[in-house]
Amino acid sequence: MWWLGRSQRVVRSRIHALQLEIWHSYNTSTAVRRPLRVRFAPSPTGYLHVGGLRTALLNQLCARRNGGQWILRIEDTDQSRVVDGAVTALQESLRWAGLEYDEGPDVGGPYGPYVQSQRLDKYTAYANKLLQSGHAYRDFRPPTQREENARASALLREAYLPPSEAEAQERIGRGETFVVRLKMDPQRTYVYNDVVYGAMKFRPDVMSGATDDPIIVKSDGWPTYHLASVVDDTEMRITHVLRGEEWIPSMPKHLALYEALGAPPPVFVHLPLLVNADGTKLSKRSGDVRVTDYQERGWEPETLVNLVALTGYSHADVDRADQDVKTMDELTEQFDLTRISHTRSTLPLDKLAYLNKHHLRCKLERARDCEKTRYNIVKIRLRPILDRLVSTNA
Repeated sequence: MWWLGRSQRVVRSRIHALQLEIWHSYNTSTAVRRPLRVRFAPSPTGYLHVGGLRTALLNQLCARRNGGQWILRIEDTDQSRVVDGAVTALQESLRWAGLEYDEGPDVGGPYGPYVQSQRLDKYTAYANKLLQSGHAYRDFRPPTQREENARASALLREAYLPPSEAEAQERIGRGETFVVRLKMDPQRTYVYNDVVYGAMKFRPDVMSGATDDPIIVKSDGWPTYHLASVVDDTEMRITHVLRGEEWIPSMPKHLALYEALGAPPPVFVHLPLLVNADGTKLSKRSGDVRVTDYQERGWEPETLVNLVALTGYSHADVDRADQDVKTMDELTEQFDLTRISHTRSTLPLDKLAYLNKHHLRCKLERARDCEKTRYNIVKIRLRPILDRLVSTNA
């Protein structure tokens, strides 16, 4: 970091010290003495994106480095965006990249099903539990009125008076539709420690909507992401959540849900996004963003994994010659959550050819070693037979 100014180096040093302190406190807390369990939870809306591959890779490295398990969970509660064949394509891309999850839709596990659309009864049960405990309420207002009141409440904090249980059941009996909302405390300040970003505080802010009462069950009975994610992470015994930074604004809602359910929240590790050189979001127009793009162009899977692993992560030894060429075993052995950068990063595409050359060379060397080994095995096994033939003919 010699190119940084002194003040920047001091800030970086303090952030890293805070990360280490947070990580140490997590590892010594009662909540995290359980076996480490992480999850990669994509939505089946298309092909696996390189950003998704990075999240999956970091989940695997975290699990393998700490003797834990990682889970593939399909989050398909937004059925309007589901793409046919996307789950199969995603699984194939993960396997092509050498990522092997311990539990998932196709391999099973003790906490399945691992597809959210197959877990609707669980979400209904948890929603009913929240209704009974008073942490949630039914909102019977028409959608247009709900939207208008939501905009107004951002400024005025107008309260909606939910019907009593008897009145609610009567209205349900008449066929009226409703959504279920989580009851938030508008005066509450939510605080949590993020492994990457450090201590984060969400103060009451009527303009941001962060403490508005979020919908957790839609009018069609399907859960929203907030409820489904928290329920699944609780039921599947997830200890650490590694996910994109775009979910940070949802933290007050998720922390409130964990508290309402009486469940300890996991350790949160929010990952800065991968972006284009100009800071814009990765998209097809900016180049290859799908894992299959690299696969179809003939790049080695180890190359793409290596490239993604170098992005947004501070490897202690990459300044030395050839130390940015890393195998999966090396990445696992050296993995440390506190080395994840807290700034957004771009893929170092200029290293693709260089990394590919090294990984191809390693493959060829292993293949030659295998050929020599096979030759020696055949030679050793054939020697007694040849000796007997020679002695017989003598």
